[in-house]
Amino acid sequence: MNKNSNNVVNDSIVNYISENHPEALVMDGYDDCIIGTVEIFGKEPLVCYDKTKVLKNLEKQGMSEEESVEWFYFNQMGAYLGERTPCFLTQL
Repeated sequence: MNKNSNNVVNDSIVNYISENHPEALVMDGYDDCIIGTVEIFGKEPLVCYDKTKVLKNLEKQGMSEEESVEWFYFNQMGAYLGERTPCFLTQL
């Protein structure tokens, strides 16, 4: 998939979320890291991010691998903003 195809996919994911789950929280600047939504019984759907892509995004911003991991766990994983706080997937 080329970069333009990735942008179209990312745009369609973001559009789906904004149309179907307008109250879901998203992280600015990380649309390309969204892999979908997560549904849990009795709760509103959450936006789900690919943890590896988020870390690579931080490294592209000039952080070392160690700095990006520290930043991620403190500022992103560690930021609880209520029941609609995004979640992160570690692919195995």
